[in-house]
Amino acid sequence: MSEKASFTLRGRNPDVLTCIANLSNDEVFTPPEFANRMLDTLAEAWAKANGGADIWADKTVTFLDPCTKSGVFLREITSRLTKGLEQQIPDLQKRVDHILTKQVFGIAITQLTSLLARRSLYCSKHAKGEHSIAKSFKSDHGNIWFERTKHTWNDGRCEYCGAPRKLFDRKTEQENHAYAFIHANDINSRIAEFFGDEMQFDVIIGNPPYQMTGGAGGTSDSSIYHLFVEQAIKLEPRYLSMVMPARWIAGGRGLDDFRRMMLGDGHLHELVDYPASYDVFPGVEIKAGVCYFLWDLEHRGDCNVTTIRSGEVLGPVSRKLDEYDIFVRDARAVSILHKVLGRGETSINSILTRDTAFGLASNFEGYHEKERSGDVPLHYIRRMKRGVAYIGRNIVSKSAHLIDTWKVLVPEAYNGGDGLPHQIVGKPLIVSSPSVCTQSFLFFHVGSRSAAKSLQSYYATRFFRFLLSQRKITQHALHSTYAWVPMQNWDQTWTDDKLYAKYGFTAQEQSYIKTQVRAMTLDDVDDD
Repeated sequence: MSEKASFTLRGRNPDVLTCIANLSNDEVFTPPEFANRMLDTLAEAWAKANGGADIWADKTVTFLDPCTKSGVFLREITSRLTKGLEQQIPDLQKRVDHILTKQVFGIAITQLTSLLARRSLYCSKHAKGEHSIAKSFKSDHGNIWFERTKHTWNDGRCEYCGAPRKLFDRKTEQENHAYAFIHANDINSRIAEFFGDEMQFDVIIGNPPYQMTGGAGGTSDSSIYHLFVEQAIKLEPRYLSMVMPARWIAGGRGLDDFRRMMLGDGHLHELVDYPASYDVFPGVEIKAGVCYFLWDLEHRGDCNVTTIRSGEVLGPVSRKLDEYDIFVRDARAVSILHKVLGRGETSINSILTRDTAFGLASNFEGYHEKERSGDVPLHYIRRMKRGVAYIGRNIVSKSAHLIDTWKVLVPEAYNGGDGLPHQIVGKPLIVSSPSVCTQSFLFFHVGSRSAAKSLQSYYATRFFRFLLSQRKITQHALHSTYAWVPMQNWDQTWTDDKLYAKYGFTAQEQSYIKTQVRAMTLDDVDDD
């Protein structure tokens, strides 16, 4: 027997949907095992709300995946319904026909995924094809709808999804990524167009596209996953569950209103958070991790929050989601925040500059290597390396009054991976007066070298960087990220022991901080 044949006869029949490579980081296929976790969460909530009833044994419940790709959610739902409805509809063919024509619906995001989803659900790329397991459809698309949708351009961008016209105004043979579900003002009427009748879905579930490259009209990426959530809520399902990047909980361009709604309306019943995306999508890096949620139309109140990292499960913990302007991911941090923020001290961001303090972009090149008369030192980061050059004082068009201050420069961006404990931010650098920097740095401004040394020691503590980490959701640490770090007196060298004593941290709280934040040494940081 050949080695290849031996492998195929080991008794393992792999699921083809576990073997499909992702098309991009924007459109990530959902692993079947993870889709089933979400369906388990849904089934548990349904049973609790319906006297222990089994959602998979109810032939009236309707399901919609408004952003189907591989068809994994629809396939797994159909599999569960096929078993659950066996007693009510004993004939297998009638049972399958009922499920596929009356209960399970999808809207594909591209032509390719429509064919893939139909193949997953109907065992044929054509719903009424010879090999389709459904025998009652009159169209090839069945209940998985796809037609090319057009963007609606306004000042160079799509008014629905923010896609830039210069990138996505494409020929008909190319995908333009105009997702039908979010390109509609009246989604109820649009759904009726898709499926030929007015529909009321009990459950909406899926994994939406995450971002639209260049959606902000420039080189940056614009999040669009929240648009799928907002549109789904307009359909008023009994339950809504989606997996999406977790950065919405504390940041993200254009996500402030979405965050306030999600945290404040009381409908979130379950929130399962994965700070490291590889725990859900192996081989795919999504900054700040991913999460899935269960939104419950009839729920009002606290949310059960579960955090999962590398197999370690924390929770579920009943949490009030809108205690702060962002969501604190780890429940163990809440008692620490209460002790610090409860003192009402001024935030350290009162002496921290905002983005591009001196009006000099990160790619600014109008500097020279040798100092000339009237120059000031310019600190920059280029290709991940720090450097010092010189520019004329008169070139500085913004915040000129801060040129002649002592500064503690801190990198605006720091990655370092998802592992714990984490350094959180890059190392600080003290620079003397006069001096300026590019957008690559933020800086704290103080009146003397001794004050700068004191502040630098504070920055290096685990205490400081732990508080910062509660608002740092991506590699960027902006002005608002420092909001929960309190000011101190700059007349001493700060240590964690001093700070833990000042704020009354327990041994357990101190130990927890140590597991999250790596020690930072300043031995290799040279002062200017």
